[in-house]
Amino acid sequence: MTLTELRYIVALHQTEHFGKAAEKCFVSQPTLSVAIKKLEEELDVTLFERSRSQVKATPLGEKIIQQAQQVLEQASMIQDLADSGKDPLGSSLAIGAIFTVGPYLFPHFVPRLQQKAPEMPLYIEENYTAVLREKLRSSELDAIVIALPFKEVDVVTKPLYTESFVVLLPHDHPLTRQEAITPKQLEQEKVLLLGEGHCFRDQVLDACPGLKKNLGNGSDPLQSVVEGSSLETLKYMVASGLGITVLPESAAKLTDHVSGRLTTRPLDTKKQQRTIALAWRCSFPRPQAIDALCQAISRSDLGSNSDNALS
Repeated sequence: MTLTELRYIVALHQTEHFGKAAEKCFVSQPTLSVAIKKLEEELDVTLFERSRSQVKATPLGEKIIQQAQQVLEQASMIQDLADSGKDPLGSSLAIGAIFTVGPYLFPHFVPRLQQKAPEMPLYIEENYTAVLREKLRSSELDAIVIALPFKEVDVVTKPLYTESFVVLLPHDHPLTRQEAITPKQLEQEKVLLLGEGHCFRDQVLDACPGLKKNLGNGSDPLQSVVEGSSLETLKYMVASGLGITVLPESAAKLTDHVSGRLTTRPLDTKKQQRTIALAWRCSFPRPQAIDALCQAISRSDLGSNSDNALS
């Protein structure tokens, strides 16, 4: 039994597909299949039920895979401990961020982090909160940038900054006459939201609960909710005249292509802000790397220019 074989069965359990699991492990499909079959023969158990349509872990296989994940986490900690004993800022750091933060935060803080820790290469990933949570737990990521609230056993969170919500709309829209726009006013508009899985979508619906009644309502084109795949996509949909949207303040900067046609107004609600935080495992053995990361973000243009920057 090897760590490589354990990685293979964890990957197959996560993807439920031999080809995708092989891609995830950077090996050929036959290599992965043979190794898993070899492990099953060594343990004298069937870890997976195989059919033409799917691959599912057996009940006993699920227990073994769960233990394999713990073994891999412990093995990763051993490597991290060894690396931290050399130079905590001298080995790579794997960082994840939610889709609505990464594109706007990374360009600001990465250059500052490179100045502070030039020998610490970064692996950067953007994903949904649920995926980042799982990758943090499995040690695939060392730290993740998420929106609060975020609770996970044996994980530390540190608030980085807060930002307000703004409404993006065409420059000639009647609501531009308002200094701020209320959630009630949004109920009479075609509002563009991110699709399910994005935490910012849930935050907007929490701040504007009246929009929930319009979800999936296509009967009245003036009172409906339309979904988009990213904040940048929503901007271009607004520019095309499809509707209006709500953005976090960090994403409200407009490109030259649309800046003349769009404008923003504050969203007037008690729940008009979100707090962005860094999360990492309590057991992560390189606190100096986490400190460097936090300092780079706090000193970046995004963190330092926020009206509600947190220390």
